[in-house]
Amino acid sequence: MANLEKLVSELPTLIQSLKLTIGDSNQIMEQIILINNAQEQLRNIKKLIAQELKFENIKNSAITTLPRIGTVATLFIPSVELVDPAIAEKFGHLKTQISLTELQSKIDDWIEWGYFLQAIATDILSDILFVNQLNSDINHLSIRTKFQIIAGNLQNNLIFEDINILKRKIQKISNYQNELLELQQKLNYVFDTIKNSRSLLNILLGVSAFCGKSGFTLEWLDDDHELIISSDGKFQELTDILNDCDYFQEQITALFIQGDTLREQAEQTLKRIEQGSSKEPIISQHVKIVTKFSTQKIVRSTLFIASSLLILGFGGWKIKEQSLQLQQMSLSLAQEESAAIAKFKSAQKLGMEAASLAQNPPHPLQVWQEAQNKWYQAIILLDSIPNETSVSERAKRKLAYYRINYKSISQKVLIEKKALANLESAQKLAIEANLFVQNSPHSLLVR
Repeated sequence: MANLEKLVSELPTLIQSLKLTIGDSNQIMEQIILINNAQEQLRNIKKLIAQELKFENIKNSAITTLPRIGTVATLFIPSVELVDPAIAEKFGHLKTQISLTELQSKIDDWIEWGYFLQAIATDILSDILFVNQLNSDINHLSIRTKFQIIAGNLQNNLIFEDINILKRKIQKISNYQNELLELQQKLNYVFDTIKNSRSLLNILLGVSAFCGKSGFTLEWLDDDHELIISSDGKFQELTDILNDCDYFQEQITALFIQGDTLREQAEQTLKRIEQGSSKEPIISQHVKIVTKFSTQKIVRSTLFIASSLLILGFGGWKIKEQSLQLQQMSLSLAQEESAAIAKFKSAQKLGMEAASLAQNPPHPLQVWQEAQNKWYQAIILLDSIPNETSVSERAKRKLAYYRINYKSISQKVLIEKKALANLESAQKLAIEANLFVQNSPHSLLVR
């Protein structure tokens, strides 16, 4: 029992070693060895637990001087300092006291996690293209760091205090804007790769591009079947990275627009100064970087990540328990996605037909009404597309545009209706006047 207690006291350090850092491919083989050693120690603990549970009186007495829970033998597990909440589940929420049967179950989970990491590492090392991409990413800054550098440089160059360096700063603003566009393209790649890939290795390539030199570590798989990774001391689920991509896209757009506006103002100021027709003050404005707030998770990626893990066969633990539920979710979400895409395409078709009908006016009232009806049907379809689908953002942009067109064409319909009513009224008056003239007993002069 003393030997078991000693091994259990080393569990926190042992469990913390069950992770795979992906960045420098040369270190992956070393990590496979460390993971294998940790698994071997876990198996030794499991054997000792099995021996203890074989004793005939294990249900009726506590294990040598140790407390017990009911009639089940227990052990003390040392607490783990500074565990991030994101991976608390990896440590079983750190019960001070844990029964031997509970500990057995946790050890099975840890061993399976080790097998999963080894399988990932083996797949990585057997894929030369993947390794080459990893080694390339490790030579570039992370997206977060790159953004901070560009934003800082752009901010400094948006402060014009000296006419003599105004031209140089205008050129620098253009250069930094080009860097922002390149970063935006990289963000698009990361977002699309993580969200839409069904291969875990492809997903990891997206994460690698996001983290760059910082590298990243596979820490655990949470209850929602999402991989938890760490990079630069920050723990994240994959959906958190997708949300970060959205955040950086918004910031890049804001920075680019502001830089573009101030560059134009600076160019105009410079032109007037060179012509000697202006003594306006030099532009001085600071860029405001919006603080990132917690946003709603992009939940669709969970399905794809879970599907990837199922294909890779993560020991069947946890996922096996809810495989039927995941299949049902997968079918439901796939149907929802398919329906959303179909609605979007139908709305686009209706919009094109409506736009075609409205070309080359004037038109009779029926044509305007037909175009109006098509815009209306398109709006109904777009408005019914769920937010979580892949076409939701495009649908929102189309919806705003279609509503403007619908409002405009509705006004034309009203005008045409009024004109037609006026025409009908005039024709009726003309007929009445004609009848009156024909049947009037008065003289021509009176009529």
